[in-house]
Amino acid sequence: MFPTIMIVDDERSILRSLSGLLSDEGYEVITAGNGYEALKIIDAESPDLVLLDIWMPGLDGIETLKEIKIINPLIQVIIITGHGNIETAIKAIKLGAFDLIEKPLSIDKVIVSIHRALNFQKLEEENRYLRKKMMEKHAITGNSPAVTAIRKQIYVAAPTDAWILITGENGTGKELIARTIHQFSSRSEYPLIDVNCAAIPNDLFESELFGHEKGAFTGVTAKKRGKMELAGKGTLFLDEISDMSLANQGKLLRVLQEKQFQRLGGTRIMTLDARIISATNRDIEQEIAKGNFREDLYFRLNVIPIQVPPLRSRRQDIPMLVDQLLAEIASKNQGRKIFLSAEAIEAICAYSWPGNVRELKNLLERLTIMTEKNQIDLSDIPAPYNSDIRCQEATDGMSPFDMELLKTAQQVFEDTFIRRKLICFNQDVERTARAIGVSQDYMMQVMQRWNSG
Repeated sequence: MFPTIMIVDDERSILRSLSGLLSDEGYEVITAGNGYEALKIIDAESPDLVLLDIWMPGLDGIETLKEIKIINPLIQVIIITGHGNIETAIKAIKLGAFDLIEKPLSIDKVIVSIHRALNFQKLEEENRYLRKKMMEKHAITGNSPAVTAIRKQIYVAAPTDAWILITGENGTGKELIARTIHQFSSRSEYPLIDVNCAAIPNDLFESELFGHEKGAFTGVTAKKRGKMELAGKGTLFLDEISDMSLANQGKLLRVLQEKQFQRLGGTRIMTLDARIISATNRDIEQEIAKGNFREDLYFRLNVIPIQVPPLRSRRQDIPMLVDQLLAEIASKNQGRKIFLSAEAIEAICAYSWPGNVRELKNLLERLTIMTEKNQIDLSDIPAPYNSDIRCQEATDGMSPFDMELLKTAQQVFEDTFIRRKLICFNQDVERTARAIGVSQDYMMQVMQRWNSG
């Protein structure tokens, strides 16, 4: 497929000469004698590039350019004019024109400008594709109500500059959410800088975040740019924010309030321009009540709260997650992609997943490495993820047949039976009671007997 170029000019001689020259170069050429005609053709045929005369009767080039960018902002437009001036050029470029060429036209200049515009268009298409793939990679997987609600929050919050606090258990994908927000923000062309607050020693906190100058303290032989400086106009992701000491919380709060900081040992004042996204696996309000986290810092960070649900509360997403993670594992290791049988999927969905998505991924990697079959059956699923195995292992060492009295034997059997069934149903008392045909009140009485015993 050859690129299609549209020439828009009210001079027929220009249309004829340019059409012939560009056709000889291998381009598909269509023409229009005015802006109105051009817009109709663009709407129907969507050319790759438009050579647009700026001085035309009726709808001039500038107005036509505005309409083209509304109809299809991806089309490259080169302005041609016999009355070019700096003001016209600036106005055209601001409106989205790629280049401006003056009449009388030099065919060499026209060809060079067309090549540059089409190459730029190709790069833009590649960037859009890569960005789309990046967003897909960082998108949270699932169609459960919980995931749908989070996705809506992300799409609403991401384009703003509001600071965000992400909370959720370990392994739920808080970093994934932060990266998705960054990708959908207006800062996506700038870096996302990750800071693991739990991994920074207290005495190195300022150096890591704000940077330092040569000789700022003992052993420092070179200047270092801090994370805030590296983030620039991008996003600063403060992971595990609740693991920061109270002293360092105060230092961070001061910088966030003033939006200014200095490298250690330096005098230059730098501006904090990055967006702040924070994350924690703890209940911040409880940490505040215990005196472990500053309330004023919490209010500063928590402009938009996002709560990431644990995997056990969105079990319907697990089959989709399994398929995606297995595809990623196969691609990463350049190996085969395994599949899970319906029974294996059912067992995995029944598990409580205290380690969330991270634990699920670890299990799937283990199965990929340790099994030679392409299909994983229920028998291949190890404990504790396989409820059949968990039920078989649930015993306290007592047998009712070792008891002398019938009443004692009945109680031992009942206790063992109910303990096993509770494990099978992930300690869900209501489901267990329904499955074995007793009331919840009866179940609670039995469990209270265990606790009192």
